[in-house]
Amino acid sequence: MSKKTTSKKTVGLAGLAGLTGLGSDDPLVKVAAPEQKASAGSVYSTELGRTCPECGKAKEGCVCKNESLPEGDGIVRIQRETKGRKGKGVTLILGVLLASDELKKLAKELKQKCGVGGSVKDGVIEIQGDVRDQMFDEMKRRGFTVKKAGG
Repeated sequence: MSKKTTSKKTVGLAGLAGLTGLGSDDPLVKVAAPEQKASAGSVYSTELGRTCPECGKAKEGCVCKNESLPEGDGIVRIQRETKGRKGKGVTLILGVLLASDELKKLAKELKQKCGVGGSVKDGVIEIQGDVRDQMFDEMKRRGFTVKKAGG
């Protein structure tokens, strides 16, 4: 039983993929292992569409995202803030205990109700302008416990 020493050959990606036909026919050249996941590192697949980089499944069927509801006291607080916005005021809606998709949907409906822009950042809905009174009435109408916070 003697060991054979083999030289390692480097084969380019095109040779490994067999796209150019220039790949080596030498059995000593290692080719990608068949037991590797086909979607490892894949971001888009024509078969599945967008895929999750963690589990490799379609974004809609992703099993690795464990979205949980944020914790809080259940009171929605509405305040006006101008810090860091060059004097432009925004209305902040804090403490809404919804998952991120539902929070984005709610923010979209609130922005449409007021006819202004806004965004959702870190679980806080930001609505452009001072629309605290409109937001207070709308959130009350939707069944939330609401308080005006700040000045």
